[in-house]
Formats: sequence, structure tokens, C-alpha cells
Amino acid sequence: MTRLFPTLFALLCPWVVLTAMAQQPSSDADSKYAVSMLRPGTSIPDFKLKTPAGKNQRLGKCVDGHYAVLDFWASWCPDCRRDMPNVQRIYRKFAPIGVRFVGLSFDTEVSNWQSAIERYSIAYPQLSDLKRMADSEVAKAFGIKWIPSLVLVDPSGKVVLSTVLSDKLEVTLTELMAKEQPHHVGGITERVTIDGSKGQLVGIIQRPELAQGARCPMVMLCHGFSGRKDGPMFELIADSLVSHGIASIRFDFNGHGESEGAFVDMTVPNEIEDALAVYEYVRDLRYVSKVAIVGHSQGGVVAAMTAGKLEPGSLSAVALMAPAAVLRDDAIRGSTMGAVYDPLDPPESVSLYGGLKLGREYIKSAFSLPIYETASKYQGPSLIVHGTADRVVPYTYGERFRDLWAGSRWELLDAFDHGFSQNIYRATGLVSDFLIEVLSETGKE
Repeated sequence: MTRLFPTLFALLCPWVVLTAMAQQPSSDADSKYAVSMLRPGTSIPDFKLKTPAGKNQRLGKCVDGHYAVLDFWASWCPDCRRDMPNVQRIYRKFAPIGVRFVGLSFDTEVSNWQSAIERYSIAYPQLSDLKRMADSEVAKAFGIKWIPSLVLVDPSGKVVLSTVLSDKLEVTLTELMAKEQPHHVGGITERVTIDGSKGQLVGIIQRPELAQGARCPMVMLCHGFSGRKDGPMFELIADSLVSHGIASIRFDFNGHGESEGAFVDMTVPNEIEDALAVYEYVRDLRYVSKVAIVGHSQGGVVAAMTAGKLEPGSLSAVALMAPAAVLRDDAIRGSTMGAVYDPLDPPESVSLYGGLKLGREYIKSAFSLPIYETASKYQGPSLIVHGTADRVVPYTYGERFRDLWAGSRWELLDAFDHGFSQNIYRATGLVSDFLIEVLSETGKE
């Protein structure tokens, strides 16, 4: 199970911040469907309801003295059926640490209600007044006009969150439980420098404490365009990995963060050189048994092409998060991050946001970059995670990696943007869980 983590403070890099602001709507579904629901701080009403077996049960008895999630749904509701796997996943994540879940159904036919419970293997208690939502006193008392709806309640019986978005529930629960039950990550953290394509690269290694002579897998984390090694996305992954006995290194590419070099001189090919240098460094560490690589956005392209350049078997796993293979098409169109130029005769540099300058060599090299051709040479375990609402890199670019790598895992997150801001814990959890599974198997000596 994915670990719980500290509060999400910011997205990984300026590119994500700027583009997320551009692509995000001014409000989410709650502004339309949750406006009448109970507000935070409101005490929830109590009701005597029926269980599927026909027994009477008070709602308050089910939630009293615990954090609890009230899941309003019905077997006849298509949106409920679509969201049920995600709600079940959240239940499995938080029930073991004491969060209670209670289903509140608006079914009128017990047989349909029971069949749906069995079909979706719902394990948490279920209650209902067996009335249509429009006629239900429960719905009126909680302000439910849309399902699925979710209400998070604190141990005193007061509302913490009312939402129609299960991912918003997970974010709230993750951050709330991290405060309630602080988790010490442990392990050893060290700062390292590595010779890269344009000078010294600065990296942070997190590794478990190992017995004399013991070895563990190592995961390389590659950030995106204008990003850096620090930030919640890779910190969440690194923390989860080290708690499962896996080391990681997150580093700044040339011209980024603390690493040497100028941003204007950065290109995808010289970032690949950086990644290969980092690979050679960690491969030779005495305690490293296997190496895997993760990349977000442009870092995803770098990770995929690095995997293709290495000898087969060099990497035990590859995970890509919204891989920005669109960067080649952007260069051909003559438009990168909103800056427009002549792609056949680019200037020495192009001005971007925040005073950054994109160099001519970046554009020229991106114009003919063999992204998929190089990446195709890797055929090991792989995961690609993308969002349907990614307007920086349409998810079809991720799909092509899926098709390129036979047997790859593909996770398309509905309504998620380029930075996975809807629920970064879900996106990073998918990556962490994949790596933990694969490296725990391949890492056995």
C-alpha cells in the first residue's frame, strides 16, 4: 500500500505551474454539483436506516468517534458505477489506519442494491432509507442533489469536506492523516555531485539503511522542462521507495536548479548525456543492485530515450509521467511554451517566461529528435501515466509509448492535467507501487 505523505505545497516545476493555470477551469465539479451539500464544520444529522439485510441501524453509530467517509450512491447511477473502483481503492488505502466508510444508497429495490454490493465487492457497511433521492430525507438533510457524493466527517461528527470528486477526497484524507499520524520516512539522505554534459550535476540520494554487504535497487528521477529535483512529485515517490527498501536519486539537469551550465545551452540530447552520467554513477555504487528510471514531462522523453540507448537489461524498469514527446512537433511548428519562431531558421535564443531563454540548439535538435525510434530499443517493464485533461502534452503521446513497449502498463487518469494537480498522490502512488512491485521481484539476488 502506498504510504501517506506530507502536505502538497506546489507543483513540480514552473512549466507545470504556468500551464496548469492556463488549462485549469476556474472551478471544478464541486462548484456545480456540491453547492447545496453540508459545509465544513456542520454537525451531520443522524438517521435510523436499513441495512441490506433489513436490520435497523443508526448512522451515528457507524461513524461516532472516528474519521468517516459517507459514500452516497445508487446501483442505478452510471457515474457511481464508474467511480466505484476509485472509491474502493481509497477505502483499501485508509480503512487499515482507522478511517471508516459507510455507503448510503438511494436504491428503492433491495435486490438491486444487494446485487450491486456483490458485483463491486463493497466491503464497508451499507445503509438506506429505500427512497428515491428526490424523496429521501437523508438526501435533503445532507443537501445531496448529485451522486456520487462524498462527505468526510471528523471524530466529533462535523463535516470536514463535502465533494463529488473522489480524488479530492483522497487528497484531503492523505494530508489530514499525515497530520494525525506523522510518518517518519527514515533512511539516509546524502547530497552528491556528478560530472554532467555541461559541468557538475547536483543530486540528492535517499537510501535505506542496509546491513553490511547488502544491496538495494536504485531509481533515477528525471524532472521536466525548467524544473528541478526538489518538489512534491519526486519527493513523494522517493519517500515511498525508501520506506520499501529502494534507493532513489533526484538531480537537476544542466542549467537547472543547483547544477552547472546555462539554461540557454540545455537541449534534450545533452540532458540524455546527463542521465547517462547519472546512470553510470549509481550503477557503480557498491550497494546498488538494480537501476530503474522515472521521468516527468520532458524528463519522460529523456528517460525513455536513455533507456533506449543503454544495453538491454541495464534498466530494470521505466516509468513515464505525461511524457512530452510533443516537444518535437512543437519545434517543427515553431512554437515552444508560447514562444513563436521560424523553425527552419531559429534565432540564437527565444525568450520564455520568467526570463528564461530557449537556445537555438534546443530547437534544432528537437526538430529531428528520434524520440520513439530510440525509445523502442527498450523492451523491459514499463509504466506510462497520463491525464485526459493534459493540454500541454495530449495523452495520445503517452499512448504511443504504450504501443511502442509490448506489455507496458497504461494508466489514463480521467480529467487529470499535466502536473496531476487533481490528485498528485494518486499519480505518484501509481509510479511508486509499480516500482516497488517490479524492483522487489527483479531485485532479488
